[in-house]
Amino acid sequence: MIDATMTKRMEEATRLTRAGRLHEAMALLQGGVPEARREGAPNRACRGGNTFDGTWQVNDKEDTVTKPASQAPPSAGAFKAGSFSNRVGTRDYKLYIPSGYHGQALPLVVMLHGCTQNPDDFAAGTDMNRLAEEQLCCVLYPAQPTTANNSKCWNWFKAEDQQREGGEPEILTGMTRMIIDTYGLDTTRVYVAGLSAGAAMATTLAMTYPDLFAAVGVHSGLPHGVAKSLPDALGAMQGGTGPLGGGNKAKGAGWASDVPAIIFHGDRDTTVHPSNADRVAAQYTTSRQTGATVEKGKVANGHGYTCTTYHNAKSEPHLEQWRVHGAGHAWSGGNTKGSYTDPKGPDATKEMLRFFFQHRQA
Repeated sequence: MIDATMTKRMEEATRLTRAGRLHEAMALLQGGVPEARREGAPNRACRGGNTFDGTWQVNDKEDTVTKPASQAPPSAGAFKAGSFSNRVGTRDYKLYIPSGYHGQALPLVVMLHGCTQNPDDFAAGTDMNRLAEEQLCCVLYPAQPTTANNSKCWNWFKAEDQQREGGEPEILTGMTRMIIDTYGLDTTRVYVAGLSAGAAMATTLAMTYPDLFAAVGVHSGLPHGVAKSLPDALGAMQGGTGPLGGGNKAKGAGWASDVPAIIFHGDRDTTVHPSNADRVAAQYTTSRQTGATVEKGKVANGHGYTCTTYHNAKSEPHLEQWRVHGAGHAWSGGNTKGSYTDPKGPDATKEMLRFFFQHRQA
């Protein structure tokens, strides 16, 4: 369930905004638009160049992620810490390299954590490293420091961080290209996903760098370009009361992408209103899409879900939208070892990887 402190903070920020006391509202939000607290299966499946400008380093510290003992043969991948800098700024990161990597051109998944989280927490909660070990891909977890945002949120709501060749998108794509170049990864199979503020930044990357990312995963996120300030962000999060947040204005804001997208959102999310999932989908809807197919299901002893799939002219899945019934603001099917997870939902990590690996850059 949603943390009472977070709810009170949101209510107070709303009251201050409506009273015209924007500086106080922004100060409250800059202190954190908190995510939901931890919430609690397998499910049925719903069916360029590498140049970069910057410097980087890999720290000596290295963690390992080991398969459960029940899985044979036992093996461990490496979880390396590093740092990347370019003209815009510096960000630390963690990189998971599966034990099956021997220099071959593997896919890369970029994972953007939510507010208050960090790479280790997000990796634990999504269980992405375990699946990356099984399915052979590398996983990059950039880290947002408190010096950039007090609550470690990616600044998706700032105009300077919504553009190509500038702000956080330039840092994140520079880091991504550096990892691709360093490890010789497959430039046609680069994907990005995120939760909440990380999901909003993931969709910003898909909008601004469609030549880099072959598909995007948006979990409990918001559309690109619907906020230019913290009050705008609060309005969009509440369901579209901001100047660009209402109805289908997300698409009318001038942003659309042909990047294939998979979207997850709980229909009981009180932090980011569930209507934002439709607005995100609208930015990825193209005139070339064919009719939708709908599948309904339920996780054993867990949540029900509705998955709507749109196909392109070649009958390939281009957009999947998962509505998780009864779920709040948490990673669906996640591991309770990490924060903001709901193990009762369909496995978002598994479904995102399945969807990602169906797509590559031309």
